[in-house]
Amino acid sequence: MRSNMARKALLFGLHASCNVTAVRCLFAILCVFSWVPAPAQTQAKPQAQILPDPPLGAQLQVHGLLWDAHEVSVGQVKRFAQSTGFVSRAEQEDGGFIYEAGWTAKKGWTWRRPFGVVAQDSEPAVHLTFDEAQKICQHEGKRLPRDSEWVAAAYVEQRTQPPAGFMKGKRYPYPNGDSAGESHCLQGCSGSQGTAPSGSLWRGTGHVPVMKTRPGVNGLYDMGGNVWEWVDSGNGDERITRGGSWWYNASRQLADDIATKPKETRVGYIGFRCIGTF
Repeated sequence: MRSNMARKALLFGLHASCNVTAVRCLFAILCVFSWVPAPAQTQAKPQAQILPDPPLGAQLQVHGLLWDAHEVSVGQVKRFAQSTGFVSRAEQEDGGFIYEAGWTAKKGWTWRRPFGVVAQDSEPAVHLTFDEAQKICQHEGKRLPRDSEWVAAAYVEQRTQPPAGFMKGKRYPYPNGDSAGESHCLQGCSGSQGTAPSGSLWRGTGHVPVMKTRPGVNGLYDMGGNVWEWVDSGNGDERITRGGSWWYNASRQLADDIATKPKETRVGYIGFRCIGTF
């Protein structure tokens, strides 16, 4: 309202005092109507602190150990194979397995092609046996975690200043915190679309690339959901896998879910991560 009144007053003054040519008066009038008052200044709102994602292959200090921030990726195994000549058992025997109506052999499904097509380097490496996973870790001067180490890192927050949603010293029911909602699994999770081609799986949509989900307890990614993880504990030829996977519901991520599998198992929903020492 005030700006319109000001314009009218200024315009009246121009008409009253214009002693120059008509063209110059017209120019002055147009200038009045083209003027736009500057917007009022507002106080900038403080921005919430956003912690950057760690780089691919990063390690985090948890309970006195150096943990891979994410599950070992296809790209990491690819570099291992290039430097050592590694050929997995799934590659030697023309494929791994997926559970459908029973265990089903999948021709050509390997860590390079987990669902029958070439994987992105950022996908978790699967179709690898326990011994193969351990060998890959050892090549980097690391090892697979023991079950007690895995459980402590997955459920007990140890960061001195954890981000919102986490509290130092608290034990959480899920590796993602109070719920499994933002992890990747069959039901009870975020519902992310996996990387498996449409129609290639009897159940689920496959895994998602590493670090696609929200980081959980201790800043670790996918300790719950995405793919099961081999740990170096078990009896005889059996080894424990932890954390659940894309093939299962969120309940399989709970700490009291202790699944064991033969060491030679090579399937599309078991991966691993490595740990090291200082």
